[in-house]
Amino acid sequence: QVQLVESGGGLVQAGGSLRLSCAASGSIFSINTMGWYRQAPGKQRELVLAITSGGSTTYADSVKGRFTIFRDNTKNTVYLQMNSLKPEDTAVYYCNANIVTRAGLLRRDYWGQGTQVTVSS
Repeated sequence: QVQLVESGGGLVQAGGSLRLSCAASGSIFSINTMGWYRQAPGKQRELVLAITSGGSTTYADSVKGRFTIFRDNTKNTVYLQMNSLKPEDTAVYYCNANIVTRAGLLRRDYWGQGTQVTVSS
């Protein structure tokens, strides 16, 4: 069984910073792409940032220059550094990881439970 556990959300003023972390644990053989998605009230879940096992990244235009993603493969952990936060960044942020499990070498996407980020104006 695989779990993704997120931490680091909270309330911050506009212009402030937050760092989210997501640790994967369980019967893991390898982890491919890891990423962060967000969902604001009344909106669809959208990709914020993703990073491959080789370090290549994909950004949403709305966060370029403000958010950074990085991962520590020794800890199976991915981080989202959010700077210059805006009220429109308010959402529930979800961690996602594409994982190959030890049992049967099955590959699938896993999701964290979500962490609330609220940016006040």
